[in-house]
Amino acid sequence: MSEFRFENLKIWQRAVEIARKLFRLANTLEEKRLFRFAEQLRDAGLSMPNNIAEGSGSTSKKEFMQFLNIARRSTFENASMILIFAKEKLISESMKDEIIKDLDELCRMITVFSRTLRS
Repeated sequence: MSEFRFENLKIWQRAVEIARKLFRLANTLEEKRLFRFAEQLRDAGLSMPNNIAEGSGSTSKKEFMQFLNIARRSTFENASMILIFAKEKLISESMKDEIIKDLDELCRMITVFSRTLRS
């Protein structure tokens, strides 16, 4: 069975874990009939691993770094939504804390990985 380059990247694997967590949260938002919020959360959640994957197919390090930057920015978009959902009492404080910690970790991982491409 063949593998894509990105499948072995720890940042992609971590981004997928977080995206799956965001998908589960989106399902609970749909149960509350908050369909647009759920859709936005899924889109931003997918943006993280998808941009890492797409960037890994780049022919240059510079282009790969641009995709990593988009993935990193998506962590901020997700964090913003999670913080707003918590303020609106749509998610628990513990859920907020857990996901914010995950997003912060992924953001740092992407930053460190990007630096390795510069050398």
